[in-house]
Amino acid sequence: MENTTSKAGKVSQLLEQLTESATLAMARMSRELAQQGHKVVSLSLGEPDFDTPDFIKEAAKKAIDDNITHYPPVNGFLDVRQAICKKFERDNGLKYTPDQIVVSTGAKQAIANTILALVEKGDEVLMPSPYWVSYAEIVKIAGGIPVEVLATVENDYKVTVEQLKASITDRTKVIIYSSPCNPTGTVYSRSELEAFAEVIEQHEGLYVISDEIYELINFEGKTASIGSIGNMIDRTITVNGVSKAFAMTGWRVGYIGAPKWIADACTKMQGQITSGPNTIAQMATKAAVEADPDNVKFMIEIFKKRRDLVYKMLCEIPDIKVNLPEGAFYFFPDMSAYFGKSDGETVINNGTDLSLYMLRKELIAVVTGEAFGDPNCIRISYAASEETLIEAITRIKRALAALK
Repeated sequence: MENTTSKAGKVSQLLEQLTESATLAMARMSRELAQQGHKVVSLSLGEPDFDTPDFIKEAAKKAIDDNITHYPPVNGFLDVRQAICKKFERDNGLKYTPDQIVVSTGAKQAIANTILALVEKGDEVLMPSPYWVSYAEIVKIAGGIPVEVLATVENDYKVTVEQLKASITDRTKVIIYSSPCNPTGTVYSRSELEAFAEVIEQHEGLYVISDEIYELINFEGKTASIGSIGNMIDRTITVNGVSKAFAMTGWRVGYIGAPKWIADACTKMQGQITSGPNTIAQMATKAAVEADPDNVKFMIEIFKKRRDLVYKMLCEIPDIKVNLPEGAFYFFPDMSAYFGKSDGETVINNGTDLSLYMLRKELIAVVTGEAFGDPNCIRISYAASEETLIEAITRIKRALAALK
């Protein structure tokens, strides 16, 4: 008999392996509740609550008036890549030529390009954990194996050089990390990165993706780039962009600096997916990277003030384990002391249960730490006004107090 089994409505096995971005999922649930008339306070998205600076908007307006509206080169306009080269040398001690730069539709695409260009089926990718939600899923798309290297709040969420050594195998192809880190706010010092570099350089064919998108949101000094250490520039793909420090999340521009053969591979990959990034956004990006970073210093000072406020309030809540982040705009408290407790309706077993409970109980949206590699935690974004943050932490405190 003829097989008449229908394949309609079935997605690919690859898609079934992937999980929805937890940050976007929580944002979606928050919007749905808000649309129903509930007053949700959301600390789930990593998005500055500032507007893009006027000098950047003016550059975009000029680009429109100058009719810069036709297809760009796949890897970005030459003058934009030249400006990024100057930025890398000025701020990071990294010397690249324009053909080593690839401009993409957001740093997420830049990371995806790189992983898809380097990682083959069965390759291991080390991810100091906690890590940004999309790293593991992009590795899966490439057929690679995500390998978590767990750090805890007691160690400021920093993996040690001993952990790194123990995690490298003959199948390890890439190490990917962010500093300042999403979700923990951790910042690796230059001396810590030098110790990592010494280990990495002993392993031929091992590469580093250094995600520096939060570079300027550093409260303790200048962010160190591992690519500026020793011969690591030949092993490093430095990822950055304008979304966070310049409040340009909606402009969707990220970029990499990399060895030319990797940049060429990323250009080839991008050419089959999106081609070159938006022309107007590129002109805005050029204005941003050419500017003195002090132009956005006021944002960093406000973020630091908010960090100190939230830290003080979190420290007043019993049984939370919390450290003081050095950068980005997140807290990643360990909430495991509340596991096994209940409000009479919900039993809390992990960070996912706790996040959903707080959304139901107090209409406060945070993100489960499970998505970032640690189910004992939740991620709290403090990219919000002080008034909002005070209300949010008050709701969290009230929700936790109801658990017995």
